[in-house]
Amino acid sequence: MSAELSKLLNTLGLLAIGTVLTMAFIDQVWFGELPCPLCILQRAGLIAAGCGIALNIVFGPKPSHYGLAIIGAVASAGISIRQILLHVVPGTGFYGPDVLGLHLYTWAFLFAVAIVLGSSIMLLSDRQFSQVQPSSGRLKALPLTAVLLFLILTIANIFSTVALCGGGLCPEEPDDYELFSIND
Repeated sequence: MSAELSKLLNTLGLLAIGTVLTMAFIDQVWFGELPCPLCILQRAGLIAAGCGIALNIVFGPKPSHYGLAIIGAVASAGISIRQILLHVVPGTGFYGPDVLGLHLYTWAFLFAVAIVLGSSIMLLSDRQFSQVQPSSGRLKALPLTAVLLFLILTIANIFSTVALCGGGLCPEEPDDYELFSIND
């Protein structure tokens, strides 16, 4: 695999992560479904995975970047499994709406597994690591868009988490943003 193809595939992967984070924000802001602590941790794992992929785009592909993506995705998958197991017992309820018959934490698990598999497959191509990439100092439009979208979503997630949790622990079932609520 050429370094250019590697950059394109990493760009598409980062755009996919950006799309998932955007959909989570739409669910949070538009539909008022505030994320639970496990949902926030799943997003953090996806952001860690996205950081590895973004490093590949900006600095060129390296095994350590793929390693970061895999570690972040495994963390997100583990947290998703925990949430799935909390709600798998009949009568225990669920958290949030379902999409195409599966809850968002189940989709998060499947997406994290896809990141692990995709990053592992990318690691199998040694040629992308040995090619010298021309360093023009500028990213093309699509990779730049993917990285900027990812950075904006990362900052928005940090702000959202601080607003939701305030200065303390995040509520188990949030109903308002702690930072903006006025306690009497």
